[in-house]
Amino acid sequence: QVQLVESGGGSVQAGGSLTLSCAASGSTFSKNYMGWFRQAPGKEREGVAAIYTGGGTTFYSDSVKGRFTIFQDGAKKTLYLQMNSLKPEDTAMYRCAAAPAWTAVGRPLREYEYIYWGQGTQVTVSS
Repeated sequence: QVQLVESGGGSVQAGGSLTLSCAASGSTFSKNYMGWFRQAPGKEREGVAAIYTGGGTTFYSDSVKGRFTIFQDGAKKTLYLQMNSLKPEDTAMYRCAAAPAWTAVGRPLREYEYIYWGQGTQVTVSS
């Protein structure tokens, strides 16, 4: 059984930074894709960043490219999302997700590629 637990959310002013963490247990971090998704009230869930844990290849949405960085610590089985230059429009519930190990993923920023999800951590950016 895979469990994902996020932490690190909070309130910050525009221009500030936050780092989200996602602690994983079970058979993750074994050549699989992991990602960060966010959903603001009244909006669809958006994939913002993803990483292939087997090789470190990363993917970003245009809305966060250059500001957010996804990275992993395999030994700790923890996924991170470093968020810099935060904007009010980054306000959302952020959730991490994991795809099954050894599974090809065609579109790493699409939620249907993932079957394991954390409960989420709230990020609020004020102007």
